[in-house]
Amino acid sequence: MASSKIIIYQVFTRLYGNSCQTRKPFGTIEENGCGKLNDFSPSVLKQIREMGVTHVWYTGVIRHATMTDYSQYGIPRQHPAVVKGRAGSPYAITDYYDIDPDLAVNVSKRMEEFERLVNRTHRAGLKMIIDFVPNHVARQYKSIAKPEGVRDLGEDDNTEHGFDPQNNFYYCPGQSFAPYFDLYHGEQQPYEETPAKATGNDCFHNAPGVNDWYETVKLNYGVDYYAGRVGHFDPIPDTWKKMLHILLYWAAKGIDGFRCDMAEMVPAEFWAWATPQVKEPFPGIIFIGEVYNPQEYRRYLASGFDLLYDKVGMYDAMSDVLCHHRDTGAITWAWQQTDDIKDHMLYFLENHDELRLASDFFVGDAWKALPGVVTCVLMQQNPFMLYAGQEWGERGMDQEGFSGLDGRTTIFDYWSLHPAQSSALTAYYKKVMEIARTSKAVSEGTMFDLMYANQQYRRQFAFFRKAKKETLLVVSNFDDVPVTMGLTIPAHAFDYLGLEEGSCQATDLLTGQELPLELSRDGAVGINLEARGSVILKF
Repeated sequence: MASSKIIIYQVFTRLYGNSCQTRKPFGTIEENGCGKLNDFSPSVLKQIREMGVTHVWYTGVIRHATMTDYSQYGIPRQHPAVVKGRAGSPYAITDYYDIDPDLAVNVSKRMEEFERLVNRTHRAGLKMIIDFVPNHVARQYKSIAKPEGVRDLGEDDNTEHGFDPQNNFYYCPGQSFAPYFDLYHGEQQPYEETPAKATGNDCFHNAPGVNDWYETVKLNYGVDYYAGRVGHFDPIPDTWKKMLHILLYWAAKGIDGFRCDMAEMVPAEFWAWATPQVKEPFPGIIFIGEVYNPQEYRRYLASGFDLLYDKVGMYDAMSDVLCHHRDTGAITWAWQQTDDIKDHMLYFLENHDELRLASDFFVGDAWKALPGVVTCVLMQQNPFMLYAGQEWGERGMDQEGFSGLDGRTTIFDYWSLHPAQSSALTAYYKKVMEIARTSKAVSEGTMFDLMYANQQYRRQFAFFRKAKKETLLVVSNFDDVPVTMGLTIPAHAFDYLGLEEGSCQATDLLTGQELPLELSRDGAVGINLEARGSVILKF
């Protein structure tokens, strides 16, 4: 897929460029402001590129449900009872062929502003990823931007059938939408939906609860859930054809990849059918799948995905190690579970769904997470994803409105990130990613986990990376106190990596400090580590 290390930078587009610091809970777009596509100027993109980033994932650019009224532009107004937060979830799509008007300086020219962003991103030497949300849409989905001749989702459905292989939605015939909450939400008329459609999180009745994805409806890919998930894929379901058309529409805009939301809730058979038809005319395009079931990883990779979230494995393990819930043996366990597909696993420590590292609900201090960052970025050749704000210690400790005080940055509210507090932290991230980008040992080399020979160290982690004559010894301390290690280098490491015994001079790439190393089979190397510190020794 790539000879150099892929570093994906996820930006929540409406937040990233918003300089308004009002941050009023439940604030409107006028009160709290909103970032724009145009905020990603050539200079901003240059700064992102200089961090070592290769791909920018612009989260939330396709038009989704919102409480903000854009009806003067011909955009249908959404009933607030089926919108989460004032700004709305970017995963409740209202038009697959349109751009979110919140992100446009000139709403009437919003697609042109997006197309210019594609060009700016490429001119900056970056590749562009956007969301594809295939499993569900907003309850009031209606496309006003679909190309001529395209039939809208649900337009030809037989609503008397709960399931029909050629329907786009699932229905509850004879029943109205009757969730366990207020359907007025301040409006004179309640939200009405008859017959009720099934809800996005596989809720196949007419009364979803407040913890369901009640603002969305499930798309029908020919799987009969009422009969025990029986697939009806011949003839090709209508939804397959519509979704392939949407993928090709955006690929033709020049984007370089899709991050596919809840990909495993869509049958692998669809992906196996669709991805080759996208990659044939657009051979460089990549598909990133949000798949949480490790038993399904290989099936979805075989269906055309290039990368999968490593959430249940490496993310969960690293989170526990950072918080001292598990020892560093969990890291070894995590990489071993996916060793045969390691180049396809996307490592990360933050994204829009997860806790901010610096929040009170997680590590509490962004600096304490750095051993996890060093390990995730440098341990394998596979890509790493950084969430905007992580590199300056964004804490997510705001009560923004719909999302409440939860240690996450809101995806439902008009809000802004706090100004960067620590340039030193940002410089540390930049240094680690620069090492990953420029080191052949990281982008092409072999990894050797040293912990089986050093099991007495339960809060430290060490590994080699080697490519030809370049060798890195990476050691991280996850403990809150300094440690001096006598790190055993097993004889097998010499044989496996082709290391030579003897004295050598090593350079810590983080500090530039030079120090001598004495390498011998089954011998110990002295390593001094600060609390929550790391060394990256090149020799």
